[in-house]
Amino acid sequence: MQNKIFELRKSAGLTQGMLAKKCKVSRQTINAIENDRYDPTLQLAFKIAAVLNTTVDNVFKN
Repeated sequence: MQNKIFELRKSAGLTQGMLAKKCKVSRQTINAIENDRYDPTLQLAFKIAAVLNTTVDNVFKN
């Protein structure tokens, strides 16, 4: 599943670690999602979208 987390995270001025802390996951998890090596749970996808102040549809595309 492709995503725009990197672009949205950078636009928000967040590091992977900062996003991870806000989502209560490890930095490695955010890195794996950004690099299409891990598909997040629906709950985590909504949490990421909320922290990035956007919708899940805008963050992830199938």
